[in-house]
Amino acid sequence: MQLGGAKDAQNRDSSNQKVHPQPMEESANQNPEAVEALVSKIFTNISSLKSAYIRLQAAHTPYDPDKIQAADKLVISELKNLSELKHFYRENNPRPTLISPQDSRLAAEIQEQQSLLKTYEVMVKKFQSEIHNKDSEISQLQQHIQEATQKRAKLEKNLKLRGLSSTSKESEGSIDGSETGSTDLTPELFKSTVEIAYKAIHDFSKPLINMMKAAGWDLDAAANSIEPDVVYAKRAHKKYAFEYHICQKMFSGFQQEHFGLKSEIETSENKDSFFQQYLALREMDPLDFVGQNPDSDFGNFCRSKFILVVHPKMEASFFGNLDHRNYIMGGGHPRTPFYQVFLKLAKAIWLLHRLAHSFDPVIKVFQVSKGTEFSEVYMESVVKNFVVDENSDKPKVGLMVMPGFGIGGSVIQCRVYLTGIKEVE
Repeated sequence: MQLGGAKDAQNRDSSNQKVHPQPMEESANQNPEAVEALVSKIFTNISSLKSAYIRLQAAHTPYDPDKIQAADKLVISELKNLSELKHFYRENNPRPTLISPQDSRLAAEIQEQQSLLKTYEVMVKKFQSEIHNKDSEISQLQQHIQEATQKRAKLEKNLKLRGLSSTSKESEGSIDGSETGSTDLTPELFKSTVEIAYKAIHDFSKPLINMMKAAGWDLDAAANSIEPDVVYAKRAHKKYAFEYHICQKMFSGFQQEHFGLKSEIETSENKDSFFQQYLALREMDPLDFVGQNPDSDFGNFCRSKFILVVHPKMEASFFGNLDHRNYIMGGGHPRTPFYQVFLKLAKAIWLLHRLAHSFDPVIKVFQVSKGTEFSEVYMESVVKNFVVDENSDKPKVGLMVMPGFGIGGSVIQCRVYLTGIKEVE
């Protein structure tokens, strides 16, 4: 009986050995090369993830949105690769009932990497949030810059209107060439302003003559009606008759403090006030100025001088009616090209007047009459190379196209066209 019992016990022990988990351990280790390759891939992926994370940190100093986005995409890509490795391992290696020490170490390593992965995910979200905040700050700063630029432009405009502008535009020149680059009240400033005024007369005479030609005017007869008995060296020199006409009308009342616009009985303005008015207008487009201040002294000056310079017959032939003229006489400032060209002339003469009356004593203007003998001290011929006609002893003034000025102890010569001369080619 004992032997039978011993045999039964041996059979039971043999049966117990058949259900021992030894076959599962062998199953787990049947392809160690695959497991080793998987672990190697995990380590490689972690290294790449660390490298991508370092790039993401580096992109923040200095802050570079483009580099941050590129590094962010790289981090996400590496995280996806690591996740795919995790799923691959779980699908091909179901968790056994009993785990060997090697598997335990691998599981611990995977858990560690998963924890690290969560840390990286948190950091990525943090960096994405910072990127969003930086983008918001950039948008706000751009809006502040735009608002500041608009405020600056508005302030500069107000300063110009008050004659207090000292911006860099003073040295760059205004749109119509009236800028002289200086804000000091000096004889040099006045002389340069005289040159600008003379050029403005010459520039306005060109479209005036062209419009007369287009309207069918007899320019020879028109020149003779302005100033008869002037002997011109060339037919083309008759243009000086129209410059003379413009000069006479524009400088009428120049010596008066209010340019003939107001009664001289009224209270005189101080010298600084004239200079501030000069500064207020010289950087502005005259059309903008009269648009904002249509009934200002300058606006009234423009209207009154246009009526004097452009005869009603001229205007009727130019436009076919007097609507343009009536609009000006009614207090308006038309935005026609012809009137805009005239406003540049008016601005140049007005600035010269404001500047002349800024000096103490006031700069004196002088003119010469037709028939006056030519003097190189007080006059400058607009024809540079000439000889006197055989029938004349001395050259004489035929037309004065720009007055002269006495400033301190010096003289700015008036410009004249001499009659009875011959131009030397």
